[in-house]
Amino acid sequence: MSRSCFSSGLINRRIKNLSMILSLSAVLVSCSLSEDPEGMSESSEEASLWQTFDTQQATDYIGQCRSDYELAESLFTELAEGQVAAESILDEFNQMEIVLDRLASRASLYRNVHPSPVVREAADLCQQNVYALFSRIGLSRPLYDQLDKIEVEQLGPIDRRYLEKMREDFELAGVSQDEATRDRITQLNEEMVKISQAFNRNIREDVRSIEVAAERLEGLPQDYIDAHTPNSEGMVVITTNYPDYLPVMQYAEDDELRLELYKQFRLRGYPDNKEVLENLLAKRYELANLVGFDNYAQYVTSDKMIGSAENAAEFIDRINDIAKPRAAADYDVLLQRLRQNDPDASVVGDWQKTYLEELIKNEVYQLDSQEIRQYFSYDKVRDGIFGLVEDMFSVEIEPWETEAWHSSVETWQIFDDGELVGQFYLDMHPRDGKYNHAAQFGVREGVRGLQTPIAALVCNFPGGDGSAGLMEHSQVETFLHEFGHLLHTLFGGHQPRLSLSGVNTERDFVEAPSQMLEEWVWDADTLKTFAADTSDEVIPDTLIDKMRSARDFGRGLWTRHQMYYAALSLNYYNRPPTEVDLDEMMVALQAEYSQFPYVEGTHFYTSFGHLDGYSAIYYTYMWSLVIATDMFSRFEEEGLRNPEVAQSYRENVLAPGGSKDAAELVEDFLGRPYSFEAFENLLNASE
Repeated sequence: MSRSCFSSGLINRRIKNLSMILSLSAVLVSCSLSEDPEGMSESSEEASLWQTFDTQQATDYIGQCRSDYELAESLFTELAEGQVAAESILDEFNQMEIVLDRLASRASLYRNVHPSPVVREAADLCQQNVYALFSRIGLSRPLYDQLDKIEVEQLGPIDRRYLEKMREDFELAGVSQDEATRDRITQLNEEMVKISQAFNRNIREDVRSIEVAAERLEGLPQDYIDAHTPNSEGMVVITTNYPDYLPVMQYAEDDELRLELYKQFRLRGYPDNKEVLENLLAKRYELANLVGFDNYAQYVTSDKMIGSAENAAEFIDRINDIAKPRAAADYDVLLQRLRQNDPDASVVGDWQKTYLEELIKNEVYQLDSQEIRQYFSYDKVRDGIFGLVEDMFSVEIEPWETEAWHSSVETWQIFDDGELVGQFYLDMHPRDGKYNHAAQFGVREGVRGLQTPIAALVCNFPGGDGSAGLMEHSQVETFLHEFGHLLHTLFGGHQPRLSLSGVNTERDFVEAPSQMLEEWVWDADTLKTFAADTSDEVIPDTLIDKMRSARDFGRGLWTRHQMYYAALSLNYYNRPPTEVDLDEMMVALQAEYSQFPYVEGTHFYTSFGHLDGYSAIYYTYMWSLVIATDMFSRFEEEGLRNPEVAQSYRENVLAPGGSKDAAELVEDFLGRPYSFEAFENLLNASE
């Protein structure tokens, strides 16, 4: 079973509006400036924030960054010094968030996708400086005191929620601590942004490769082989980038080839990121203690749907227990199949599971994934997803004439009955120096009456090189998953306050809308609108039936392995860092939660980017999937193409953004509180 939750589910937007940043202050932090504890800084100190760059692109970009930075700082100064009338404070604060969001969004995007390494360096600097400003704002007692004077009872429901959430976030940032504690929090924030940037940079830049003889590519698709011609030494170079890595894991008959590439994939970021991660754990633990929490896991779960680190641990164990019977049965099938190739085999390796699953789906379900690929060329998939969205939500997607950071980036916009909903970029194919996962990046958060939302999808799919760009069905699923985040951003980006707009709900809910939308790539009516081969022959019903029949095989194994990732994420952060041995804990947790044993000599945690951005809350993916499965049950009952249900979903779940608690959004759509029943039934039905 292939799902995108780990391999491509991360939303790398870093949720940049101020109130969300304050609640994640250990993730979104500052730079090298020594801050005044009350949030004021001298102009001479400000001048030291900026540096010159030796290209015009970088110079222009850093100039824009500095201009917005100074505007945001001036708005902050007016608020903190009491220069704004009480009745205008929320409006002014909202305007400051708009500028800060523009700053942070552009920096996060450019440091991950811009083709110029100098611009990426400038974006790193801009991000450091803007997070320094976030830290100053979040620890500013004068600003907090101004907000505290506002009488909540006189506000409407939206502004009341806006203010209450803002106050909670300031408290979580540490604003109520004494001056010495706030000084130390500032110092920690200064250090953590650099640690975070280093952790992600080490993953992004550590693209490894192996060289193999051409005959070892047996079993791989012909278009893959054609794209990997031997070099001058007669060897084929295969990298750890996803378009290279995933087909080898799925199709290569050479077991040693798969193992060799797997090891390199699981060594990305090593050894540098071991020390970096240990440093990050220590800093975050200290921060949590300073603001009154026993550990960072308690700190980061306190404002989530799940409520506490203990609840997260219980959830992980509950899902693991539900999945165990099915996982054991799936594993036994894999082992028996492996023994047909190797009679002495006693265990299935992690590098073998995808290949064996492919064999079983071929032999038991007569499903040939290479046959499926011919129906999923990139352009047709994109157009098919556009058509699905247009049909479901009665909108129009049209080209958007604007410049982008690279010639391969496409630009589009969505209209609803002639009214602009939002705009988006598609940066969908790999290139050197680019973010090598799959994610949505916020570009501009929407604010009703002031600005429409803009977002970017950044993926690494086949295509963009003149080829047909044949995709795996799992990649089509990933495309739709990420597009679900984009729809949430655009449809939800019309609240009057920026920090209540778009995806700014609880962090452990944001995956649910995307995971639910994945279901449509298994729907025959949907697939037949765009899945066609080079002769425009539509994918046959018999093949779709095989895909659906084979879908559930491996679900139990996948679920338990996801719980291994979740347990690793939680346990690294739910205790003092002195009690964490990264390697020992990784090996022990894999043995406890996954059917697949640890592969000696690998260090997965150094390339597990979620340990930075998601920290202790990787459980989010499965928690969201439980809710997504429950929400999808209404579509199953009333029709996947039912426009009334789709409109209800848009109005009740997506459009409100963060103006309500996530649990309330789901209840508004389902007419009842969410439950585990649909998910448990799904997993049990797989047996």
